[in-house]
Amino acid sequence: MTLVITGATGQLGRLVVTSLLARGVPADQIRALGRDAERLAELGALGVDTRRVDYADAAGLADALTGADRVLLISGSEVGQRLPQHQNVIAAAKAAEVGLLAYTSIANADSSGLILAQEHRATEEAIAASGLRSTFLRNSWYLENYTGQLPTYAEHGTVLGAAGDGRVSAATRADFAEAAAAALLLDDPLPVYELGGSAFSLKELAATVGEVLGKDVTYTDLPAEELTEVLVGAGLPEPYAAVLADADLGLGRGELYVEPTDLEALLGRPATPLADAVRAAA
Repeated sequence: MTLVITGATGQLGRLVVTSLLARGVPADQIRALGRDAERLAELGALGVDTRRVDYADAAGLADALTGADRVLLISGSEVGQRLPQHQNVIAAAKAAEVGLLAYTSIANADSSGLILAQEHRATEEAIAASGLRSTFLRNSWYLENYTGQLPTYAEHGTVLGAAGDGRVSAATRADFAEAAAAALLLDDPLPVYELGGSAFSLKELAATVGEVLGKDVTYTDLPAEELTEVLVGAGLPEPYAAVLADADLGLGRGELYVEPTDLEALLGRPATPLADAVRAAA
């Protein structure tokens, strides 16, 4: 069986490949697609079949998916360009008559009001319209979105957000990758998995960060417009900052909340707790 992992040179994709290898999948049955030649070479050194191809390269994708039995489409990172890029992968998968197309979507994609959810929902619809057997891996937020900001939290003594008392079912990237690998290997995966860990509010995040760092860290709730301004001031492009602030609003509405049931079922264990992820990052 040939398993194709797109976006395999990204952080999530590489973790999926290593998880498949850890589960005993022979390296020559894994085909890793990506843009970064150096990272592809690292995977190639493990015996993995590698192909350098971009989501925009329809012809290259068609060639790379030939002979594939199952494909994991890891969503692209270019907001605003995802749908046409994903459609190239879907078309290549359909032409190759793959047995299963798995897609890394976002939590509650079919009902979410997040700006980020729009392209995910459209991609799910395109996959459904293709007639391919599919499974949607609807990931909530990465814990790394928060643990990567520990130096900033420590410096300013606060976590900034616009989420109110909303709760987010964040999980580590490694947990999401392991779940994707597990789903890809199931004989009969579910059509949809709502994936996330044990939920927490940003106030609880601040308290956990403070406890781990031994510092007083609080949560400061801001209007979305003000949070956008702060993020722009920190160097983020305004459109991206606005998307992040919008995501916090969605978090406040409960749109990044899911029960941990599906993730735990795929992992065969509880998801990594917030405190453990913060300690590891610290």
